[in-house]
Amino acid sequence: MQATVGDRIRIRSQSGASADGEIVEVKGQNGEPPYLVMFDDGHHSLIYPGPNSNCEINPEA
Repeated sequence: MQATVGDRIRIRSQSGASADGEIVEVKGQNGEPPYLVMFDDGHHSLIYPGPNSNCEINPEA
């Protein structure tokens, strides 16, 4: 997975719930995770998507 600052990200749980946010900092090299994300509800979190995660970069609305 590769991303740049300003990309949108959607993270879905196995239960079907999702959280959308904007990548505000890319901490890895060459666009790789981890990413600092500001979620739409205002909280910030450092995420490192794992192999079983369901994340989309710039998801369709």
